[in-house]
Formats: sequence, structure tokens, C-alpha cells
Amino acid sequence: MDSVPDNILDLLRRMHGRIDTSSFIATRVRDKGLFEFIVAVMLSQNTSDRNAIRAYENLRRLVGGRIEPGRVLKRSLEEVMEAIRPAGMYRQRAKRIMELARLFSNRGFVEKLVSDLESMDVEEARKLLTSLPGVGVKTADVVLLMYFGKPTFPVDTHITRITRRLGVLDRYGYEDIRRYWMQMVEPKDYLELHLLLITHGRRICRARNPLCSKCLLNNICSHSI
Repeated sequence: MDSVPDNILDLLRRMHGRIDTSSFIATRVRDKGLFEFIVAVMLSQNTSDRNAIRAYENLRRLVGGRIEPGRVLKRSLEEVMEAIRPAGMYRQRAKRIMELARLFSNRGFVEKLVSDLESMDVEEARKLLTSLPGVGVKTADVVLLMYFGKPTFPVDTHITRITRRLGVLDRYGYEDIRRYWMQMVEPKDYLELHLLLITHGRRICRARNPLCSKCLLNNICSHSI
């Protein structure tokens, strides 16, 4: 099996052109506070961005426009659960959001967290973030890449599916896939590659009925051959 070509980024750009960042919840909320950003990313785990955006907007309306720890804590667990229902797993997610809100409401917590994350290298920062309620490695990587501009590469179900179909690795764990794509492009291009691969998974390399005839990678893809 051939390896993915060095010009993978150019090939994805040719297929998909300019990325519509409004369809990604994380890119929609990059200008919000850290708590709101983390909550939004948490809502996107194991569901579509469409459902996550619905849940996020519901929660925003529930708390009066800005998702802040104090505003969330003024609402009951049941109200938060109902608001985020579209994202799925709403009972567990609501509990984690409330736990996170209590943590973030502690005096000086946010300032210290931000300072620590900015000063740490990627792996240290990942460990710190994953110690927070409801924050797994993918959420941590999204926060670090999109909010803090650190060189890491989040892996979602689309990226996992594409990598598996390409047949380029012996193992397909999260870290294996993450490291593979990080070596394909320069750190400055991690975000664009991440968004392009997800777009590719949505439009062409779909879970069902992939459009292999329209894919510029079909000559080196084990799924297409």
C-alpha cells in the first residue's frame, strides 16, 4: 500500500475549496470565554456538529445568552439536561457541565488555568485539561489547537474512518492517528488539515456510500482499490 502523498493538503484543498467554518461548533465559538468554549466542544463529542450546535444554542438561551459558570449554576441539573438533549448522552454531559461550572466558579481558577496552559508544552497541557470533568483527549486537543493555538491534532470519527480506509497504519488508536497526521504537514497547517479531513469525511469519504470516484486519493486508498 502506498503512503499518503506529501501534497495531501493541496489535494484536499482542490476537492473542497474554502471551508465553511460555520458548520463546525468549535470554530463558531473561538471568541467566547474558555468555559463556554470547553462546554461547546464537550457537546460535540460523539455526535454531529449540527446536533451539538442545537444543544449549545439551547443552553445559551437557557442561561441568558452567555454560557458562564455562575449562570449555569443558577439552573437546575434537569434544566441543563433538557437544554442539551439534542447532543445525546445529556444526563452525563449535564452532570459534567455542572461539575465544570463549579470548578470554574472558584476564585482565580480560570486565570491560573489559562496561565498554566499558555506556559506549558502540548503534552503537559493535555494532561492538565484531561484532569477536568468531562474533558477527554479529543476535547483537550481541540481546546489547545483552536483556542490556544498550540500544535496538536484532534482526531474525530471522520478522520479515523479516512485513515483506516487509506490503510497507512498498523494500529488505529487515537494517538497513532494523531501522530500520523501531525507528521504530514507543518504545525501551522494542523488546523486547516483537521477541518479539511472532517469536510472530506462529510462530503466524500462518508461512512455509508462513499463517493470514491470523486476522491483524488482513490488511487492509494485500500477502500477504493
